[in-house]
Amino acid sequence: MEQAYSPSAQDGRGLFITFEGGDGAGKSTHIRFLASVLRKRSYEVLSLREPGGTRIGEKLRRVVLDPGNEELSAESELLVFEAARAQLVSEVVKPALARGAVVLCDRFTDSTVAYQAYGRGLSLDFVQSANAFACQGLSPDRTVLLTAGGSSTSIKRATRRGADRMERSGQEFYERVACGFKEAAQRDPARIRVVESAGKRSATARAVFEQLCDLFPWMSDDLKSNPALFARLDRPPKRGHRGKRQNGANRG
Repeated sequence: MEQAYSPSAQDGRGLFITFEGGDGAGKSTHIRFLASVLRKRSYEVLSLREPGGTRIGEKLRRVVLDPGNEELSAESELLVFEAARAQLVSEVVKPALARGAVVLCDRFTDSTVAYQAYGRGLSLDFVQSANAFACQGLSPDRTVLLTAGGSSTSIKRATRRGADRMERSGQEFYERVACGFKEAAQRDPARIRVVESAGKRSATARAVFEQLCDLFPWMSDDLKSNPALFARLDRPPKRGHRGKRQNGANRG
């Protein structure tokens, strides 16, 4: 079996790549695709989600997404997200990066800024300080922000199988969240790369690769000479096979 290797040959540290965006923007689809391509090239890849990714984190996830917890305050919500993140960083992400793995995460601190600061109206400075505390000095090497239309589109896509507690927050809430993501990308364009995901999945995947070429130079060759790699994303699923949604949408 070919040994997994680190993409950061100079210091032996792995890469931490996060995917952000509104509900239904395609984060799970493109994380799965990217992970499969990286694994075929012998990278060790961890695909995670927030909140979650650890035994404790998954329990905390159920708390914030349970529609029965309507009385959960915005302040409590933030701290639950940060508790789950602190556990994920210390238990999973940091050890994986130390051994040279590529860590792909469905949502991270930018979602907390968008949902809890912009969406819930909590102090942006406090949310950023809470993020920093939970992250313990860790920051993504790259963030891909997927945009799939307006906030109404996000709500429709995310809730087609039933709304969880966060998805019941309403149209105005999601408009504020969209503004939060947009302003985050404007503040940090070097890290946060915006990719339109409303079109064909193959086109979105190619755009994602374009934003990661500096981290994985071989992706440039795939973009030029391997169109079939991306075209398979547009094929309809096999008959009788339908992807199952994870327990609630990912956000925080």
